[in-house]
Amino acid sequence: MSESIKLLLIKALSPVHCGTGQSVGGIDLPIAREKPTGIPLIPGSTLKGVLRSGPNRDEGLHRAVFGPDTANASEHAGSVQLADATLLFLPVRSARGTFAWVTSPYILRRFGRDAREAGCSELSPPALKSDEGKATVTGGALRIGDLGDKVVLEDYDLESAVSKELERFAGELAKVLWGADGDAAEERGHFAARVCVVHDDVMALLLETCLEITTRVRLDPDKKTVVKGALWTEEALPVETILAGLALATPVKQPKPLRDGGPDRYEAKALLGYVQGLATGGVVQLGGKATVGRGLCRMTMVG
Repeated sequence: MSESIKLLLIKALSPVHCGTGQSVGGIDLPIAREKPTGIPLIPGSTLKGVLRSGPNRDEGLHRAVFGPDTANASEHAGSVQLADATLLFLPVRSARGTFAWVTSPYILRRFGRDAREAGCSELSPPALKSDEGKATVTGGALRIGDLGDKVVLEDYDLESAVSKELERFAGELAKVLWGADGDAAEERGHFAARVCVVHDDVMALLLETCLEITTRVRLDPDKKTVVKGALWTEEALPVETILAGLALATPVKQPKPLRDGGPDRYEAKALLGYVQGLATGGVVQLGGKATVGRGLCRMTMVG
């Protein structure tokens, strides 16, 4: 049973491709999604691998957190679990305000559950209900007055209503994502003004139609022409996507003779604090296609 839990938030600084390695549709390299909901995700195994291979490590804590290397894997398991990070906000092109950070009541309910598990009650979203033809927004940044205050997302025009509770939630989340200092005030305000909640069915359509699809080719190095058959499409989460998940720590499984330092160093809270330091040390690269700039992200942990 977990002794310590933190909420993990991820902001995409470039398109993110965490693929499945197989295609069942028209896209050659689709991204990973939950099977029943279709919600995009970054697998926990990806997060663990990136943090495990990061710099500035403490070898003793590293071994306790992630487990020993492959050759000695039978010695003990790691003490920290990283859950899949699922989509929280999808950036969608808007006729006003450039784009909106779009989510749905179902996604917010799931996030609220995780936030409460991590002891972040201030990040609990409001309980919102949205009709299929309506959207809930935080203010007027996305509303078009000449269209009766409608919100236009891609090809969908939706009636809109302003929610003060949603505005409060967006403001609290912005402090976590961008920090509470004055330097990030503009970015916090930009996010808080552009949060939009749509019906779950509309969100499902946006998740199918508003992700980034790139067509790529491979050239013959001598002829500089496309190699026969070397044309494919890749799916990616767009820049500005926000995802959320949980990081959990259990009592250390490492045998005492292998530990260095005092016992407090191996408490679950201390181990999760070590992971937090690894996650928030700067820009990380998640998923595939790293050499073409995919997967640059910033991670934040609270709780």
